[in-house]
Amino acid sequence: MATEVKVPTLGESITEATLGQWLKQPGDAVAQDEPIASLETDKVAIEVPSPVAGTMGQQHAKVGDTVAVGAVIATIEAGGAAAAAAKPELPDSTPVNPKGPGENMEPREEKADAEEEADGPHLTLSPAVRRIVLEHHLDPSKIKGTGKDGRLTKDDVLAAAEGEKTQPAPEPAPAPAPAPAPAPAAEPQPMAGPAKAGERREERVRMTRLRQTVARRLKEAQNTAAMLTTFNDVDMSAVLEARTRYKDLFEKKHGIRLGFMAFFVKAAALAARDVPAVNASIDGEEIVYHDYMDVSVAVSAPNGLVVPVVRDVQDLGFADIEKKIADFGKRARDGTLKLEEMQGGTFTISNGGVFGSLLSTPIINPPQSAVLGMHRIEERPVVRDGQIVARPMMYLALSYDHRLIDGREAVTFLVRMKEALEDPTRLLIDL
Repeated sequence: MATEVKVPTLGESITEATLGQWLKQPGDAVAQDEPIASLETDKVAIEVPSPVAGTMGQQHAKVGDTVAVGAVIATIEAGGAAAAAAKPELPDSTPVNPKGPGENMEPREEKADAEEEADGPHLTLSPAVRRIVLEHHLDPSKIKGTGKDGRLTKDDVLAAAEGEKTQPAPEPAPAPAPAPAPAPAAEPQPMAGPAKAGERREERVRMTRLRQTVARRLKEAQNTAAMLTTFNDVDMSAVLEARTRYKDLFEKKHGIRLGFMAFFVKAAALAARDVPAVNASIDGEEIVYHDYMDVSVAVSAPNGLVVPVVRDVQDLGFADIEKKIADFGKRARDGTLKLEEMQGGTFTISNGGVFGSLLSTPIINPPQSAVLGMHRIEERPVVRDGQIVARPMMYLALSYDHRLIDGREAVTFLVRMKEALEDPTRLLIDL
């Protein structure tokens, strides 16, 4: 008897998704609630679990197909679960250790696991991870995954690639070189080695649903909003000093590092009290003001930029903000963010400084009316008390919808943030 696997409800107003990856192939044993496929929606990747235990049956869609909510994408045949559970106990061809069967049991399990990974690593690698594996000629079965269910993340593979560079490779004996595992035909290795004379190469990769949505929304923002950007710079000496003085005590007490984002999130919440339009939005012919602030924090994920929301930041402490942002960052890399965690922000903060950006003009995220851009900290000459001195400076950029926010309000907002960051005591006594 076969059980149908249908596309689950994906969230409010989302009616379809793209089949991004099959995690199980026909004939594979499947446990109940074990993910069998990954779907890409407009905002996030979602795993489809098996409703029953059994064996993976027919697949009714191909990778890249658009599937509607409720559509049948696969079937699960009965009878595979028992065999899957018993598989580790079956004897293999490994000779029995003369010291006794107990000595040989653990190596047999490890070997079975390694063989399973080696047989099908491409089934569980995301496109971004697979590309890095191919570029660096790595064996994914030898890399320990830290993602959900032990899957490899981009950071896992990059760390393994860095380890390969730092460890000298042993000199091989004079013999034919072992043949590397063949790369999939659909995944050519880009720029692997010098091109032959006269050779010009191209690679076409289909845009993910997430990237298509990002492109569409950014263009809509430019077409709809009267967008303008204003700038200011901040002397980060006080923030750096506070982090240096309290980082060890902070981490010991709260179990999380004291970063920069908490300072900026709290400073933005403080400034928004004086300039509420920055935290408002336009709905038709009405302006919606919020007595709360939900900050969308832009984080980098393998398939593009995502913006999970830290809610009610006006009521959160530094430790709560840092923990939420760290958790969002980890789950963005693992692809386990939920749709509801990326909906409903009232203001956005984007930190291009982590990639080395000195200055930028970020684009607002509708229906929000403003976005703050952070940039890298670098020492620059400034005048203090008539003397030219070096100070760690950061440029801030506020892009805003001029239909709602006047230039005076935008400048005032940045000035309030500058005052709070250059004197963090203001954050504690609400000035």
